[in-house]
Amino acid sequence: MVVGRIGRPHGVRGQVTVEVRTDDPDLRFAPGSVLLTDPAARGPLTVSAARWHSGVLLLQLAGPDGVVVADREAADALRNTRLLVPVDALPELDDPDSFYDHQLVGLAAELTDGSPLGEVTAVQHEGAELLVVRRTDGRELLVPFVTAMVPVVDVAGGRLVVDPPEGLLDL
Repeated sequence: MVVGRIGRPHGVRGQVTVEVRTDDPDLRFAPGSVLLTDPAARGPLTVSAARWHSGVLLLQLAGPDGVVVADREAADALRNTRLLVPVDALPELDDPDSFYDHQLVGLAAELTDGSPLGEVTAVQHEGAELLVVRRTDGRELLVPFVTAMVPVVDVAGGRLVVDPPEGLLDL
């Protein structure tokens, strides 16, 4: 499960900015936390220090060899690395209408009349949550993940229902 993405270096001592993709960054990025990486060859990485600066999370990281990333060039080499935690390390969600991305990816998407629409291939978090659906004809469709447009999510049944507004399927 992706919990963040390393951005640009901050300063000259090896700190990196992080695009946070978790609702509990203080837990996920606490000093001592070990994070898997994508690409895997860059990790695992261990958080040596974490702090917030002007609303941006800054991390000091140690590489797989235990050596702290200590300069700007080494920090820049980590840019765009996705930070991951194992799925089995995730807590259960209390809200029945909340889902982890990995629970949604792979679900069959169908219309309200039961006709197949495609398969959820990703979830984008760009302002609003969007489901990326690969349609049965191979085209890609972005569906806002809101109850009005996705009234049914049946993880156990492997499907969700899309109720698109007029014109969405024509985009």
